[in-house]
Amino acid sequence: MNKHLWKSHLTPYEADYALWCAEQGALLREGRVSDIDRENLAEEIESLGRSQEDEIESRLNVLVMHLLKWRYQAGKRSPSWQASIIEQRMRISKRLKASPSLKNYPATVLDEEYVTARLRAAGETGLSEAMFPNKCPFAIEEILDPHFLPEER
Repeated sequence: MNKHLWKSHLTPYEADYALWCAEQGALLREGRVSDIDRENLAEEIESLGRSQEDEIESRLNVLVMHLLKWRYQAGKRSPSWQASIIEQRMRISKRLKASPSLKNYPATVLDEEYVTARLRAAGETGLSEAMFPNKCPFAIEEILDPHFLPEER
């Protein structure tokens, strides 16, 4: 990246996102704060935080779905289900270590994510949605516990 970017030659945010990011990074490194696209840069930084939340939500959803399948379709348990449970827990843990301020986020979104996880578990198992409880049968501590696997019901 050219160390001497001129404001008139900066790429607009909408024109080329990758180039815009590179230019904004170079401007920051050069200390040229007055030339930075403050509004778009602020929005991008805020969206990075939201993406961490989105990842936790997605992984929690998959994790809960597999825990439901593990409990309610015990006869079809597979190593891939267990591998997915382990992976989702590890990746959630990694996110929470990188962003300690999100420590309580999984508990905050559990009820919302359970609704979708329940539907997905019913769809993937072929079991009736009514087979699964309306409320999540697992505490967030159990869900995130690397040693917890639910018993058959």
